[in-house]
Amino acid sequence: MPYASNAELPGTVRTNLPRHAQDMYRAAFNAAFERYGATNERVAHRIAWSAVKRCYTQPVSRVWVRRRHLA
Repeated sequence: MPYASNAELPGTVRTNLPRHAQDMYRAAFNAAFERYGATNERVAHRIAWSAVKRCYTQPVSRVWVRRRHLA
């Protein structure tokens, strides 16, 4: 099921990720869900986490922070 807003995201996503990362997760999940369908919802969640992990990192403090990309 695609997510219409961040408020509908799974609790672990809402409570652990900053708002921008939640937006990224939701957009990636919705795109993957549309592409692969309801039978592959698990795959859509994995793709969404992968998208977040490209731009954010979780150091020892367990707080997700934006990665510094080298230009």
